[in-house]
Amino acid sequence: FCLILFLLAAIKLLVPLRSTTHSLTYIYTAFSKPVELPGIHEFTAMGLLDNRMIDYYDSTIQKKVPKQDWMKERLQQEYWDKGTQSRQSKQQWFKVNIDILMNRMKQSSTETHVLQWMVGCEGDEDEHGNLQFKRGINMYNYDGNDFLGFDDEHQVWVAAADAAVLTKRKWDEVTALKDYTKGYLEKECMEWMKIFLKYSKMQLRDASPPEVHVFTTKAKQSSIVVLTCLATGFYPKEITLNIRRNGRILNKEDGVKSSGVRPNHDDTFQRRDYVEILRSDTAEYTCEVIHPGQTSTSLTPPPPVPCSHYKSQYHLQTS
Repeated sequence: FCLILFLLAAIKLLVPLRSTTHSLTYIYTAFSKPVELPGIHEFTAMGLLDNRMIDYYDSTIQKKVPKQDWMKERLQQEYWDKGTQSRQSKQQWFKVNIDILMNRMKQSSTETHVLQWMVGCEGDEDEHGNLQFKRGINMYNYDGNDFLGFDDEHQVWVAAADAAVLTKRKWDEVTALKDYTKGYLEKECMEWMKIFLKYSKMQLRDASPPEVHVFTTKAKQSSIVVLTCLATGFYPKEITLNIRRNGRILNKEDGVKSSGVRPNHDDTFQRRDYVEILRSDTAEYTCEVIHPGQTSTSLTPPPPVPCSHYKSQYHLQTS
């Protein structure tokens, strides 16, 4: 289905190449007529910050609404009222332009067609938290195929289909439109990205410290147990997890294995490191978790598998 394919392609495009790259994009989707499918609306608009939905609008609710708690709590009602008016205006614009394209391509009104627009910006964040513009994104898609895009560097529209050539020529002649588009991508979009990143980091750092669990489980050999250190529910995903034996950090050569950082269903992350040890080992094992910006600590209960002469100490180190 072309709608799903375009959205998946868009999301893939928006995934940051490095941890220092951020993106703010908006995706608009309009059908030429109502679609009798659950969850599919005649018009939909959504905002995405680093591939996470932050706001939403569709032709049924006729209202721009927040999709993140920090958006709801930190942005005034005036922002949402103006956003609703803007979305309603774009809904009408899409309806008019789908009709224009269908007439231009001599398509029947009994058929269902879809026009989509993805617009936004990407920026690189340095070690001091400063954002620098990287590139703008402004492209139109019709019936699942690339249609028209804006070359921000050369400030020209690029037709990806024969039917888009006429629109390209007309829009290239409007200098004010090209200036506005370039200004939005390089300045206004970046300013909103800075604001949204600031709000999201403030809330998520407070709301998502790592929860740490340390436990042992049986191994295939009765003389061995598996010691596991699990950190979960944290954001952002940058984290350091160490298993220490008598203070020394164990590594791969010592048999330590890791799941790596994996996403949870609620936009937080988890990581699990584990190592096999002898039941008879009397050394002191410590699970150390370091997560940026956290001040809380968590102590785990004793291991569920009893070990003779097995001594353990667990703590969460924060910075």
